[in-house]
Amino acid sequence: MGNDPAGGSLEAAFDSRAFLRSVPETPGVYRMIGVDDQVLYVGKAKNLKRRVSSYFRGSLPSPRIAMMVARIARVDITPTRSEAEALLLENNLIKSLAPRYNILFRDDKSYPYIELSGDEFPRLAYHRGAFAKGARYFGPFPSSHAVRESIHLLQKTFRLRTCENSVFQNRSRPCLLAQIKRCSAPCVAKIGRGAYAAEVRLASRFLDGQANEVIDELGARMQDAAGRLAFEEAAACRDQVRVLQTVLHRQFVESRKDEDVDIIAAAASGGMVCVNIAMVRGGRHLGDRPQFPSGAIVEDAGDGLAAFVEQHYAMHPLPARILVGLSVEAVREALAEISGNPPALALPRHAAEKAWMEMAEKNARLAIEARLRDAGRTGERLQALREALDLPELPARIECFDISHTMGEATVASCVVCVDGAMKRSEYRRYNISGIAPGDDFAAMRQVLERRYEKVAAGEGVCPDLILIDGGRGQVGAAAAILAEVGLKAVNMVGVAKGEGRKAGLETLIFPDGREGMSLGGQSSALHLVIEIRDEAHRFAIAGHRARRGKARTRSRLEDVPGIGPARRRALLAAFGGLDGVCVATVEDLCRVAGVNRKLAEQIYSVLH
Repeated sequence: MGNDPAGGSLEAAFDSRAFLRSVPETPGVYRMIGVDDQVLYVGKAKNLKRRVSSYFRGSLPSPRIAMMVARIARVDITPTRSEAEALLLENNLIKSLAPRYNILFRDDKSYPYIELSGDEFPRLAYHRGAFAKGARYFGPFPSSHAVRESIHLLQKTFRLRTCENSVFQNRSRPCLLAQIKRCSAPCVAKIGRGAYAAEVRLASRFLDGQANEVIDELGARMQDAAGRLAFEEAAACRDQVRVLQTVLHRQFVESRKDEDVDIIAAAASGGMVCVNIAMVRGGRHLGDRPQFPSGAIVEDAGDGLAAFVEQHYAMHPLPARILVGLSVEAVREALAEISGNPPALALPRHAAEKAWMEMAEKNARLAIEARLRDAGRTGERLQALREALDLPELPARIECFDISHTMGEATVASCVVCVDGAMKRSEYRRYNISGIAPGDDFAAMRQVLERRYEKVAAGEGVCPDLILIDGGRGQVGAAAAILAEVGLKAVNMVGVAKGEGRKAGLETLIFPDGREGMSLGGQSSALHLVIEIRDEAHRFAIAGHRARRGKARTRSRLEDVPGIGPARRRALLAAFGGLDGVCVATVEDLCRVAGVNRKLAEQIYSVLH
C-alpha cells in the first residue's frame, strides 16, 4: 500500500471482479470515480464490459492510466442506445466535469469556417461558432488569414455578396464592392436569381476541392460565349479562369492532386505535449495550427495525438485522407468510433507528404519551445509585479476594467481576465452601461463593478487577487467605494493612469488608499505585464462599443414603422435618396411613393419626427 502525494490512499477499496459481473455488453459511457467522489476519467465504449475490463487486466498502456486506475473507488456506467449517443454523452461530460485524467483540447471549437448562408441570394462570410440551419459551411481552416484570403479570392472570381442582410435589404444603389467588380450587386437586381445561383454552385464546388472541374466548366463557358460573339462574357470567364489558375499554382508545398488531407503531428518535450494539425484543401497547403492539451498531465505524444483526433473530428468534417506520424492504430480506432466510413489513414509516403509531416512536426516542437520560454517569462513578470506592489503572494488572477464610449454614446465596459500570466479569453465579459449621465466614466465604473462583484461577494464567483482600473484617481475612488459597499475592500486594486503624452512606459500606478502614485519605468517587466492587460481591456471595450454604436446607427428607423417591410423600405430610400431624404419629406411627399397610402405616410412621419 502506498500513499497519494495529495493525501489520498492509492489503493482504493474497489472490487473490480464483482463490479464487472454487472456490466452489460452494450454501448455506453463510464466514469472512474476517486475516493473523494472526484471524477477521475470519463470514457465511451462500443462494448462497456470489454472496455472497462481492459483497465483491470494485465499491463496498462501508459503510466498516466496506471496512476488513474490506482485511485479508482468506484465506476459509474451509463448504457446508451448507440455508439453515437455514447460519443455525444462522453463529450458533454468531459466538458462539464473536466476530469483530471482526460486529455482535453479546449481551443478546438475556435477554428474558422467559410459560410454560404441559406438566403435567396446567399452571403459569403467568415464564421466561427455554432452552425446555423440552412447555411453551408466549408472548412475548418487553420487560421483566420486562410479564411479571409479564400473569401477575397471568391469575391474576385465569383463576385458573391459579403454584406449583412440589414445592408443588403436596404440598398438603393450598388456599393463600392460592385463598382470594383468584387460583387455582382444582387441587392439592386444587377444579376438574376438563376445566374447568381450558378455562381454560388461554382464557388461551392471550388471550396469542396473541385478546382480543376470548376476551371474546366468556366473554360467551356468562355468558348460558348466566344462562339455566340458575346466577347464581354467570354472575357469575364477568361479572367475567372486566370485567377483560379494563379491560386492553384501558388503552393506552399507542391501537390499535383486536388486532394483534401489533414496532417497531424505530435511532439513531446519538457513535460509538455503539442499536437499540430496542418490542412491541405484542393491540393493547397493552408498552414497549420498547434494545440496544447489542458487539465490532465500528458507526457506521451501518442496519447495526445489520439485524444486530439477523437475530439477534433467529433466536431469537424473528416477529410478524404489523414496522415499521422505515430499511433496509427490508436487513431484508426478513434476514427472508427466517430464515423462508420472513416477516411484513409496512413503514414506519409512520397516526398510531398514527408515534407508536410516534417513541417508539422517542426512547428509542434517550435510551439513547445515558445510556450516554455513564455512560461518562464510569465513567472518572472508576476514575481516582479508582486514585489512592486508589495503583495503577500503572486497575483494568480488579475481582472482589468475599461470604459469606452463616443461623447457618451453607446457606453460599454469591459472586463478581461489574466490567469497565471496568460489572458483567459473565455472569461472576458462586456457590460452595456445605461441609466447614467452621458460621459460619466465614474458612474459607469461604479455600475460595472457593482454588477461584476455583487455575486462574487455572495460566494457565486471567483474573487481576483488583483483588480486593475484603466483610469486615474477619480475612477479608482469610484471603484474603491463600490468594493467597500459589496464587502470586497480587502481585494488589492490599482489604477493605471496614462503618462505624459499618453506614451507607453510613462504610466503611473494609482492606489486607492491615497498613497502617492508609482512610476515603474519603461524597462519594468511588472509594468509590461500591467500594460499588456490594460491594452487588452481597452481593445475589448472599444470593439464592444463600436459594435453597439454601429448597430444603433445602421439600423434603419423605418424598421420601427408597422407595415413597412423590405420592399417598401427600399422604395422609400430609392425615392428620397436615403434615410435623410425620407426624414425631411412631408406626408404629401411620402404619399407619392408606390405602396404608401396616407395612413401609412402619417405613421412614417410620426415615427421619424
